[in-house]
Amino acid sequence: MILQLNLAAIAAIAGKAVWQKSKPIITKDVVFLPILGFLGIILLWWAVALVNHELMPTPPEALIANLDYILNPFYQRGPGNLGIGWLLLASLRRVLIGFLLGAVVAIPLGFLIGMSRPAMLALNPIIQIFKPVSPLAWLPIALAIFNLADPSAIFVIFITSLWPTIINTALGVASVPKDYIDVAQVLEMPRWRRITKIIWPASLPYIFTGLRISLGIAWLVIVAVEMLTGGIGIGFFVWDEWSRLNLSSVFLAVFVIGLTGLILDFAVGKLQEFVTHRPTTAK
Repeated sequence: MILQLNLAAIAAIAGKAVWQKSKPIITKDVVFLPILGFLGIILLWWAVALVNHELMPTPPEALIANLDYILNPFYQRGPGNLGIGWLLLASLRRVLIGFLLGAVVAIPLGFLIGMSRPAMLALNPIIQIFKPVSPLAWLPIALAIFNLADPSAIFVIFITSLWPTIINTALGVASVPKDYIDVAQVLEMPRWRRITKIIWPASLPYIFTGLRISLGIAWLVIVAVEMLTGGIGIGFFVWDEWSRLNLSSVFLAVFVIGLTGLILDFAVGKLQEFVTHRPTTAK
């Protein structure tokens, strides 16, 4: 009996210690503060809707109006009448194709610029000229080249996702400690081996930073492009619902777009942790 009581006491003390250690995380850092911030946005929306209730729905009204989209995201009810899930997948397909094509081009260019001063002097002015150009400025050029909305949208994603990855890759390559390069030269290490064994691992955090920025820009741009080109996609859905003065669906689309962007960034961050074996944020 005494032994059982001692074991129970030890278990209680251990459980209390674990709870005391995890309580601040559970109730404050991870759950409470994000929920508090989100509730603040909901309350602000609610207050604005009450002031201008003729045009803007309150959060409960928007939820009820969008129940069909939420409960049946992948319905198909005729040509062009698709659930929001299909529209989201169509936009994601364009973004991922353009983003991956951009990464395939940008990473080697970044390595070339970071390792070669002549390449840097030749390409840096071009990057600085085209980098500030608005993504939508490329759309008429893309439409003139392809004469179709889908490849034009992919081209705009491609061209606008190049610059952050190129710049960050070049910065990462140029930031490799010179001592590492000197040791490789002393060991007479071939150039390709220097790249794969020294420069590539050292510059990976910079590369992934560029990729995350590029993917965020790509997801931002696709909504604007689809508003102008039409067709199937979450961006056109926003414009179409606004044309019908259906702000409830516009609010749903805004939430879906934001949540999808968050998931994309989280996925790239986890990929970075897997590849580099380092946490993306300080613990």
